Amino acid sequence: MTPESERDTEIRSRRGVYGISVAAELSGFGIAALRLYEEYGLLTPARTGGGTRRYSDDDLVRLRRIAELIDAGVNLVGIGHVLDLERRTGELEADNARLETDNAQLRAQRPPPP
Repeated sequence: MTPESERDTEIRSRRGVYGISVAAELSGFGIAALRLYEEYGLLTPARTGGGTRRYSDDDLVRLRRIAELIDAGVNLVGIGHVLDLERRTGELEADNARLETDNAQLRAQRPPPP
């Protein structure tokens, strides 16, 4: 996959295209549940200029994760903590990968020992 197609795929996955009723049907949750998850900060769908919620593919993936956590018996506040920790872990893993790449480049530039 080229960098351009990867970027296009990433943009598409973040673009809010589904209305709340479609997102509810695709996720298996009710409309009221989607609104509740937004109220708890578990989900932040995009909004149109008129304020209509628009859910993305990324939102649907997040809803699947919320469903897994609910099935595991985690309450909504706990789900918020889990999702935040997973987000932070992903950020730290990305930072670590970048630092490993930088380290490898610096080591390659260093002259060999005598």
